[in-house]
Amino acid sequence: MKIHPLKMKTGKIRTDSKISKRGDRIYPKFDLKLPHWLEEYISDPGKIYPAVEDRMKLVVELSRLNVVNGTGGPFGAGIFDMETKRLLAPGVNLVESSNVSIFHAEVVAIILAQLMVGQYDLGGEGMPRYELVASTEPCAMCFGAIPWSGVRQLVCGARDEDARRIGFDEGPKMENWSKALKSRGIDVIKDVCRDEAVKVLTDYLENAGLIYNSRSGN
Repeated sequence: MKIHPLKMKTGKIRTDSKISKRGDRIYPKFDLKLPHWLEEYISDPGKIYPAVEDRMKLVVELSRLNVVNGTGGPFGAGIFDMETKRLLAPGVNLVESSNVSIFHAEVVAIILAQLMVGQYDLGGEGMPRYELVASTEPCAMCFGAIPWSGVRQLVCGARDEDARRIGFDEGPKMENWSKALKSRGIDVIKDVCRDEAVKVLTDYLENAGLIYNSRSGN
């Protein structure tokens, strides 16, 4: 898998902080934009992904294409309607291209899904049941975001240990995190297409992909 240099024009967050004539700081505005290739790849928004493996294969492919196109790290996600089996919102890791540490694939997918339905609670009254499908188990941050998102199910590909093995800092996540989610009414399915998801991670490492952990300075 060939990795292209980071293309800052895709998944870009516009930051235009300035100092006004009065000396006041004008804080930057930003627009969350998905990479150009992603909307081209998902050309049929009405497509049905009947099996959980079908949904996982889609997000694993998004993780791979994110690396190949130079728009971010090796992680993909998607929010799916559990009744219709259709994709509501995709997500890819945009940390590098946006210079925003919280733009993990799961967070991007959750943001877009909530904007799509116009509600902050994907599990609100009258809402369909939604699931989050992630190419890798959530890090500590994404784990925290899941109960607040309103999704009813989490499906994972690669394991936490697979991401740690190539050098990513997944944070201090509780050992029984899946049980904690289940206690909140969120079912967890693990190891779906794990081999395919792990291959994206190992290819990323072998091709010298950037391991973008925090506090890298002296």
